[in-house]
Amino acid sequence: MEQVSAAKAFGGVQGVYRHASSATGTEMVFSVYVPPHAKGATLPVLWYLSGLTCTHANVTEKGEYRAACAEHGMIFVVPDTSPRGEGVANDDGYDMGQGAGFYVDATEAPWAPHFRMRSYIETELPALIAAEFPMADMGRQGITGHSMGGHGALTIALRNPRRFASVSAFAPIVAPSRVPWGQKALPAYLGADEAAWRPYDAVSLIEDGARVTELLVDQGGADSFLDSQLRPELLAAACEAAGIPLTLRVQPGYDHSYYFISTFMAEHVAWHAERLRG
Repeated sequence: MEQVSAAKAFGGVQGVYRHASSATGTEMVFSVYVPPHAKGATLPVLWYLSGLTCTHANVTEKGEYRAACAEHGMIFVVPDTSPRGEGVANDDGYDMGQGAGFYVDATEAPWAPHFRMRSYIETELPALIAAEFPMADMGRQGITGHSMGGHGALTIALRNPRRFASVSAFAPIVAPSRVPWGQKALPAYLGADEAAWRPYDAVSLIEDGARVTELLVDQGGADSFLDSQLRPELLAAACEAAGIPLTLRVQPGYDHSYYFISTFMAEHVAWHAERLRG
């Protein structure tokens, strides 16, 4: 692991790192904020998964999480959204290819050799964090994300409920198999068999029996993608049928941007901190 940069913030350190990924076969860049802490202390870890077109840098620069993480003693980890570089498949659209990995392990050409973001997020990067950041308590992990990253956070938590004690999302794609973004990406990455899509669809996972203790979702009421791509009502119906407590807050006047995310980020950090304290 190579340190790309480090800066002091709110008494802690905001770092950016690079490493060679065996999962993706590429170099991957990620950021980690470590808050101030006593020597020998261990801290809970909150993962943040970014949305379409983003890298680690978007939330690192615009997310306004560091003050809350310093207050609550929370490590904040931000991976990239896809593999990148020469020889990595891409698409002319913003919603496929580099910057749009959808947190799947692709099985179809030309994506399969590098687009293995599920393995990267669920297995490889956590092992690296555990090895390189001894203050990280990997027994206390939460996960959140935005849009495509909200989809990633929900599906990863539903597949790994014992690992993630808390899960939230900002404007998540809750049912990608039922909206245009997912109907483009999932068959391209995973093939035409819709059964292969279900592990990457939060609503389908809940319908198939996956459970988490509770969910927090914030959604902008003025989000231009609300009715066509996000459809939080599908998540609400699935959670109600499954008995999963869902706090769905539609925030009037807010859009899909980091103005929205940064407004409610501190509340999400505090919500996760309360559930990861023990």
